Amino acid sequence: MGDKRVVCIVGPTGSGKSSLAQALCVSVGGEVVSADSMQVYRGMDIGTGKVPASERVVAHHCLDLIDPGQPYSAALFQRDARAAIGGIEELGNIPVLCGGTGFYVRAAIDDYEFPDGEQVGNPVRDRYLEVFRSIGAHGLWEELQRVDPESASIIPENDVKRVVRAFELIADGTSYARQKEKLASIPQKLPAAMFGLRVTPAVLRERIDLRVDQMVEEGLVGEVEHLLDQGFREGITAPQAIGYKEIVEHLEGRSTLDDALEQIKVATHRYAKRQRTWFNRDNRILWIDYDSMNRDAACEFISDRLDTLAVND
Repeated sequence: MGDKRVVCIVGPTGSGKSSLAQALCVSVGGEVVSADSMQVYRGMDIGTGKVPASERVVAHHCLDLIDPGQPYSAALFQRDARAAIGGIEELGNIPVLCGGTGFYVRAAIDDYEFPDGEQVGNPVRDRYLEVFRSIGAHGLWEELQRVDPESASIIPENDVKRVVRAFELIADGTSYARQKEKLASIPQKLPAAMFGLRVTPAVLRERIDLRVDQMVEEGLVGEVEHLLDQGFREGITAPQAIGYKEIVEHLEGRSTLDDALEQIKVATHRYAKRQRTWFNRDNRILWIDYDSMNRDAACEFISDRLDTLAVND
């Protein structure tokens, strides 16, 4: 294998990344580093698709780092992921970075330097979160549109996290739009081999729908009830918490369970589409047709490419 080369397995939710990453680690002597912005939260297990602890046959990193609602960012993930990668390499193992949060993947392997505003405890962030609680997501987005229409045009109005981030960047003398444009030209920092799982939209839609139904069978409603009992309502009703905010609405009597599940499926389909768009822009990714290739064959495919890279290094 290539010396200290990070293996990245990316793709949309429901494509089979977690299972393949773990199987690959068993095959090549690796450990998983999760690159999922929701799996960092403790107690959010079923709805985020975490591999259950009882089913982890290799070490997993960057899971269960904070409680729901606590602030976290790509900058903090960069710190945590690189620490995990370094520790895995010190043991002589291969880091397998696995996840569907594209910005987290890039934060880990690319030479991205985050402004101070990405750190926890930013007073600008706290102020605009208060504004959000006062006037709602649409009102906050309208305020961004007034002061930075270019950034507002590329941020969905219900994506409160990114809208607030845009205000932080304005305070730093830049803009979300300029930062996003700059991201495309940032060089790579860590040696990495990137593999993407390509699943046709119709097949992926079926997998997502099945996965949502299975989450309910595995106890998603009970998981949400437990999180509410612990006082984490604000964290699990955040716009990005797909699968949680919809169940909260059901538990509070604003929808039936069937309606909540349909909302989860629709939101997940849309999220998967955004993930595909993000990863399709990265020409470093070698795509695997995961409709027709099974997990063992995919492991062999990746191992063969890694051997080739090691010879050519």
